[in-house]
Amino acid sequence: MGEIVLGQYYPTNSILHRLDPRIKFTGTVLYVISLFLVKGVFGYAFCGVSLAILIVLSKVPFRLVLKSMKPVLLLLLITMIFNILLTPGEVLVQFWIFKITREGVQLALQMAIRLCFLVMGSSVMTLTTTPNALTDGMERLFSPLRLIHVPVHEISMMMSIALRFIPILMEETDKIRKAQMARGADFETGGLIRRLKSMIPLLVPLFVSAFRRANDLAMAMEARCYHGGDGRTQMKPLRFARRDYVACLIMAAYFAVCVACCVLGY
Repeated sequence: MGEIVLGQYYPTNSILHRLDPRIKFTGTVLYVISLFLVKGVFGYAFCGVSLAILIVLSKVPFRLVLKSMKPVLLLLLITMIFNILLTPGEVLVQFWIFKITREGVQLALQMAIRLCFLVMGSSVMTLTTTPNALTDGMERLFSPLRLIHVPVHEISMMMSIALRFIPILMEETDKIRKAQMARGADFETGGLIRRLKSMIPLLVPLFVSAFRRANDLAMAMEARCYHGGDGRTQMKPLRFARRDYVACLIMAAYFAVCVACCVLGY
């Protein structure tokens, strides 16, 4: 399904595609943390410019990154409405029992900016990293947890499979929906109860398809003698190159600026 970006990989030759997946995963986590550190116009502008530079370096079409916002638009709208109407402070507009405050508008804008940058930044990582590379990177990053008997490989594998199945299941949903509409199903008219009932012909085949895909995947892994991460080796071991060390320095400088913005109140 072309509208779903999360979990998709956009193949091209860019500096971000060639970076070690551990660097990209760590950089994404630091970027998400920085979004909650900075405040004010200067801080968000710095985060926005940094994200724009990453998108340019990734050579991923900007429209593809923007599509990643489509699944969260409803959540974004609900979050903004609740922040605008329920945040106490200086009243700007009042109607009935609702009050729109200056603090509510500011908080709604901050939350909207944070959510947009968070989703777009995460999409850049998934668009420039294959699921296999992302699994290997996460496994190497969390490998110290093996000392306390945490199944790092299995957790990384599950997260990678879940991420990969997002666009597959969404595409399957679209196909089933169109097939049911061709048979006369109506998903758009009627009240809330009727719409919920009309979703049954969509959800039942979707769950059956999901379980069938999961069973096929399990059989394929067993046929290839998959028994977990014990004793497994990698066909392409991860090794840091010079560009990865440079990226580490850039990430450290970026995060230092964000911490400085938080301390100085920008």
